Amino acid sequence: MPLSPGTALVALAALFWGLAGGLGGILMAEGWDPFVVSFYRGAIGLICVMVWLAVSPGGSGLTNGRLWVWSVIAGVGVAGNFGFYFLSIAHGTVAVAVTLMYSAPVFVYGASFLLGLERPTAPKWVAIAVVMVGIVLLTEVYNTDAAGITPLGMGAGLLAGISYAVFIFGFKRAASHGSPQAVLSIAFAVLVVVLFLPSETEEMRSALGTSQWPLFVTLGVLGAGLSFFLYVVGLRNTAPTMASIVAMVEPVTASLFGLMVLNEDLAGVQVVGMGLILITVTVLSVGSGDQSPSKGVAGQDHEPEGADEKG
Repeated sequence: MPLSPGTALVALAALFWGLAGGLGGILMAEGWDPFVVSFYRGAIGLICVMVWLAVSPGGSGLTNGRLWVWSVIAGVGVAGNFGFYFLSIAHGTVAVAVTLMYSAPVFVYGASFLLGLERPTAPKWVAIAVVMVGIVLLTEVYNTDAAGITPLGMGAGLLAGISYAVFIFGFKRAASHGSPQAVLSIAFAVLVVVLFLPSETEEMRSALGTSQWPLFVTLGVLGAGLSFFLYVVGLRNTAPTMASIVAMVEPVTASLFGLMVLNEDLAGVQVVGMGLILITVTVLSVGSGDQSPSKGVAGQDHEPEGADEKG
């Protein structure tokens, strides 16, 4: 059965996000700092969404103070997502980093239970336990001789997912006061400011004249500009359940890129751990009804409030 146009756009966005992890991995393997790579991914994405806003300025909501407040929160979240994700890749592998990023919402569930924000259920506790087992297998923390992800890489991978949860929280609320292109323009502008701080200034300047600049541009266009546009447009006519399933294109693409292009390696037990995490998170997302995981944070509602009104 062929994909609907909306679902195809969501799948293409997830594919681009998966490729972004691999492209970032190439740049960092060449010695570029993770935060410099993240900065340019966001800066080029900012140019793309500002063009979108200029072409379609109607109903932007830029005069609404609430849109600005929530958009700034979204910007802090997406800055953390980009930065921590590439930091995790730099201290591990693309496959492990992207899978850890997808597992983070399960920990959000746990925090919600402890804070009394959500009623715990046996299936959700089981899901949390399964994901924890998956993380242990994926990262091989029990094997001191394993040359895999470091504790910093593991923590950064989880923080990347939690940061994306913050982005979605801010984006959903901001989008109820204006257009997604306006929200993303503000969010990416905040990202540029936030990621400028930890980036190495001299390296940022040298990136502008490097022969690898086309790779930076490709990363920004595919991993931040075009992908977000495709995802927002695609979600208009895509059921959350279908989006949850199609979202698996991202970790699969990123993992295959790492294995085939970056010559990364995964042990059999790591593959089992990855499978436990991705299957569990997808089942949780599908079962949650109004939530659609994607772009690094499975189990979250990517469809902004009022998505049917977006354009």
